Amino acid sequence: MHGTFDTSHIQIEPAILYFGTPVVLVGTTNADGSHNLAPMSSAWWVGWRCMLGLARESQTTANMIRTGECVLNLPSADLVGAVDRLARTTGSNPVPPGKAWRGYRYVRDKFGVSGLTALAAETVGAPRAAECPVQMEAKLAHVHDMAQDDAIFRGHLTAIEMRITRVHAHPAIMMADENNRIDPDKWRPLIMSFQQFYGLTPERLQRSELGQIPEAMYRPPGWRPSAA
Repeated sequence: MHGTFDTSHIQIEPAILYFGTPVVLVGTTNADGSHNLAPMSSAWWVGWRCMLGLARESQTTANMIRTGECVLNLPSADLVGAVDRLARTTGSNPVPPGKAWRGYRYVRDKFGVSGLTALAAETVGAPRAAECPVQMEAKLAHVHDMAQDDAIFRGHLTAIEMRITRVHAHPAIMMADENNRIDPDKWRPLIMSFQQFYGLTPERLQRSELGQIPEAMYRPPGWRPSAA
């Protein structure tokens, strides 16, 4: 079968490597006690641990490190509009230079902008998003500063390991005969692939606000993978 495929490949250097991962709305608490809600998609899970790749200067990162907790809300594909309304918004005031360059604006009330509803968590002080079918409360386990060998990215990227403390799931996505299993035939996560929104279908769901940012703007001036 392998002989039927064209095996010629070309070397490329994409500005970003977002091949497709679930969107996560990270709920955190600001220093003044208000709620923050930020979309991201650099996340992966092993067991009840989650790794989050975040910008070191973001408000979400600062909140997670300061409070040691967050809620990882997983939106379904039908919440794409709410997620996109959070795009190019930040809880950091003033807006960090890198985000200002990409057209972000400061928004204090992220739940209000998105149209989502904040719910109290049970094991952490960070907010849940009521409309998200899956909500995972989490506590900080470890912070790893990334790209320490890269002069341009050093100090700007961090990987945060979170320990999940409680999982909430809507009954509509559960298996009918098993209390603790989500039914993959019912769960339709919102997926981001190279700044565009997708579900578990071959069609793009809608125009993405983040997709309006030229991909090359994610590459710092002078940086190339081969030079790292």
